[in-house]
Amino acid sequence: MNFLSLAAPAANGEAAGGASFPPFDPWHFPSQLFWLAILFGILYLALSRFILPKLGGVIENREDTIADSLDEAARLNEQSKEAKQQQDLALAEARGKARDTAEKAREKVEAEIAAETAKVDAELGERLADAEARIQTLRNNAMSNVEQIATSATQAMLGRLGVTVTEADARQAVARNTQQEG
Repeated sequence: MNFLSLAAPAANGEAAGGASFPPFDPWHFPSQLFWLAILFGILYLALSRFILPKLGGVIENREDTIADSLDEAARLNEQSKEAKQQQDLALAEARGKARDTAEKAREKVEAEIAAETAKVDAELGERLADAEARIQTLRNNAMSNVEQIATSATQAMLGRLGVTVTEADARQAVARNTQQEG
């Protein structure tokens, strides 16, 4: 006997003895419905009293954990924003101090340059005054030599012309002539 030959009559609702399959027999339906109702009732009580409350607690705990994590993230985000603002303020303050320090250094250097320039100008002024004094002395010496030369030249020219002039007369004539030109 093979398995297919045994299964074929059962599929048609007939057993080897001609009776139908018991779960499909209508006489067994009331007892099956009764036990079905009892099992579903027990399953409902077990789910509603034990399993679902525990699942609800787990889900509620998870929601609380997620909410706490989100609150913590928001708090940390606010702290980071405040820290960034403080850092920006500190950076702006440092830039301002650096600018002030650079400005003070520039002013100090400019003051040193101005002092050095004034010192050099004073030295150059002294040298210029000394040079002008020497030039004036040399000019005066040259002018006195020019007067002497002019007096000698006047005497020599007049001596060639046959006129004899004293040195004092020649000097007076040169001095008069110099005053008229000046």
